[in-house]
Amino acid sequence: MKAFQVTDFEKNPTIENIPTPNPKADQVRLKIMSCGLNFADILLKSGTYQETPQLPFVLGMEVSGVVDALGSNVTTLSIGDRVAVFGGHGGLAEYGCFDLSRCVQLPEKMNFDDAAAFQIAYGTSHLALGYKAKTKPGDTLLVLGASGGVGLTAVQLGKLMGARVVGVARGTHKMEIVKKEGADFVLDSDDPDLVSHLKDLGGIDVVYDAVGGEQFKSALKSCNPEARIILIGFASGNVPLLKANHLLVKNITVHGFYWGGFLQFKPSAVTESLKQLFEWYKSDRIKPHISHKFNLDHAEDALNTLKQRKSTGKVVVKIHES
Repeated sequence: MKAFQVTDFEKNPTIENIPTPNPKADQVRLKIMSCGLNFADILLKSGTYQETPQLPFVLGMEVSGVVDALGSNVTTLSIGDRVAVFGGHGGLAEYGCFDLSRCVQLPEKMNFDDAAAFQIAYGTSHLALGYKAKTKPGDTLLVLGASGGVGLTAVQLGKLMGARVVGVARGTHKMEIVKKEGADFVLDSDDPDLVSHLKDLGGIDVVYDAVGGEQFKSALKSCNPEARIILIGFASGNVPLLKANHLLVKNITVHGFYWGGFLQFKPSAVTESLKQLFEWYKSDRIKPHISHKFNLDHAEDALNTLKQRKSTGKVVVKIHES
């Protein structure tokens, strides 16, 4: 089978022909239909992600597909079932084997591209804003990196939770998309008066930060007393240093958040979150924004589109046509 494989952290991944895997006792094999890309895939290919597997491995953290073989212990899924999986890697291939515990059956109306773009982005934002930040109606929510994969979902979900949403993105095109997805106010990340504008809006109660760097500093300066800051990632490449005295004076709470970690230490939180998210999808209250689609032979182009900040929302690689 064809797979986009990492064999050396100093070289770019390449399309390779490798054996089709067989599932272990508690696994299923999927005919992979679509794979959603994430910023973490860029870190994985360079060996700098917190959960990087041993070489060689296949990139692609989240997939959708059709069950095509069952491990000997699997009784709750059947061949032909449509599922989504957060596997951590292995998604940019024609077939892949994944633990049964990671498989989520798809709503009937959900297509494979939406499913591949759904779990990490929506799961991250839903747990971060609800479970961690306790976002409530009337809060002013600031979303940094609002045009990105997780950013746009934070905008959508923040509105569903009753917050007043302020999105920050770079450039007119991305700002327009953030506005279209429901943000009440949209500011340019390059605006030198960003802090003043945020304070003019009444300050910030919840910060959703997938960027770090200078934008984090601006957000911290704009926080109201008892604000909650959720650190999702550092797409800017700059991990900010916290001045703890600022947190003390305003009683600000900072939460680190890694969605994949919940699968290890509190999987029930993920399960309940996905149930709610699928219900919102079925009722047309949320829908992934996918700006670019590629086929497997152009997986490197797909990664570069993400890396070069050319995309908005999600980038999806189509493996098989449905």
